[in-house]
Amino acid sequence: MPNYRVGKSKSRVIVIGAGIGGLTAGALLARRGYSVLVLDQALVPGGCASTFKRKGFTFDVGATQVAGLEPGGIHHRIFTELEIDLPEATPCDPACAVYLPGEDTPINVWRDQQKWKEERQKQFPGSEPLWQLMAALFKASWEFQGRDPVLPPRNLWDLLQLTKAVRPSTFKTVPYTLFTVGDALRAYKLANDHRLKSFLDLQLKLYSQVDAEETALLYAATALSVSQLPQGLYHLQGSMQVLSDRLLEALEKNGGKLLMRHTVEHIKVENGKANTVVIRNQKTDEVWTEGADHVVANVTAQNLVQLLGNNVPNGYQRRVEKLPPASGAFVVYLGVDESAIPSGCPPHLQFMYDANGPIGENNSLFVSVSHPGDGRAPDGKATIIASSFVDAQQWWLTEDYEGLKQQYTQEAISHLAKFFYLKPETIVHLEAATPRTFARYTARDRGIVGGIGQRISTFGPFGFANRTPISNLWLVGDSTHPGEGTAGVSYSALTAVKQIEAQKY
Repeated sequence: MPNYRVGKSKSRVIVIGAGIGGLTAGALLARRGYSVLVLDQALVPGGCASTFKRKGFTFDVGATQVAGLEPGGIHHRIFTELEIDLPEATPCDPACAVYLPGEDTPINVWRDQQKWKEERQKQFPGSEPLWQLMAALFKASWEFQGRDPVLPPRNLWDLLQLTKAVRPSTFKTVPYTLFTVGDALRAYKLANDHRLKSFLDLQLKLYSQVDAEETALLYAATALSVSQLPQGLYHLQGSMQVLSDRLLEALEKNGGKLLMRHTVEHIKVENGKANTVVIRNQKTDEVWTEGADHVVANVTAQNLVQLLGNNVPNGYQRRVEKLPPASGAFVVYLGVDESAIPSGCPPHLQFMYDANGPIGENNSLFVSVSHPGDGRAPDGKATIIASSFVDAQQWWLTEDYEGLKQQYTQEAISHLAKFFYLKPETIVHLEAATPRTFARYTARDRGIVGGIGQRISTFGPFGFANRTPISNLWLVGDSTHPGEGTAGVSYSALTAVKQIEAQKY
């Protein structure tokens, strides 16, 4: 029976899942003196922020942009503590070029605050009071989050951390706690501005999994403002995999260990405490148990319930079962000749199409394009990654999976060809991923992506806590505050690490 315990006098932590949240938690805990073992069933670390290679191209699996690299940003803070270098990156400017149906001129989400203000005033006349409200809410929320509150609190220590993070400016956000973006649009008499609503639906679906009508206003204020200075979105040099590589370097430098192709099949609970995991080595099919003082689950809330089996508290299970269906993703990965890319093409684009095809729940595509020399394509070539949110369940119920996949692929290529020069002579490589693909390679329940949706009922104080109802079992990742993205899951990991540390005393 394998025994991977290192430093038996140290508190032992097992981390399930080597996505960015799990690697961040593992690296920070190892740095702080814990004995850490990270386990993942995949071939490479990174989860939805990993990569794969085809014909000389490097494709980012899911996540294609990063926030939090600026001084004081979450990645900057964590990498500084771990004493590792931040990855080389270029700012995304514009952060996104958004094309609405029938329009040839994009709405450019500029990094410079003044340019973005001028752009939105030109694009959406009369909407500036709404944007000013969101800017004020963002400023208060961002400062609050930077003081590391614990949301939602589950004991007195959590509540103390939350209280310490509050300042007078924080109270500006309180009246809007139960507001959605739809509520704000109605309050400012903008509900009939269909162009503005379409733009907000597109952007918010990308960040919150739900549209303007359902997205919590306080979440939207951050999601829609983080693209501008002094924050910003970044395009990593090389690929998204560099984040995982750096975190793994820090984990191992501090004595932690990562085992890939090792599946955690069950979390055992005794006397209300998680203390053992059941592990299967995929190569040898050997099964054994490993004990731990703490178990950190970098998985979805749905996966956590499955891992606990009969040990999951009834109330927790019911809450997970009642969650609205989460989204899956359909993604097309294209390796192309650089002649397929229009001159001056921004790194990220969004297209909304008239509802005349199968693509996506809102008939849209989010597109990421590589830059010359950014490490994703050979000289003279480029990558195009186009994704759309889809109903995950249909991909498991269909009787013609390959036919549905082909239909979606053809529709996506047809849409993309209106902007890119996509012909047989310019397409070097083409493949697609569905929720079934994501389930296979990331083990996320039904292949869902992006968390549980930032509705009022699942956002901030009403969301899932890092501290689960089972002692010494911690949930990190995009099911918890503050949500999806590498920055969001890193905040989640940092919160869990601080909670674990607090239990020493």
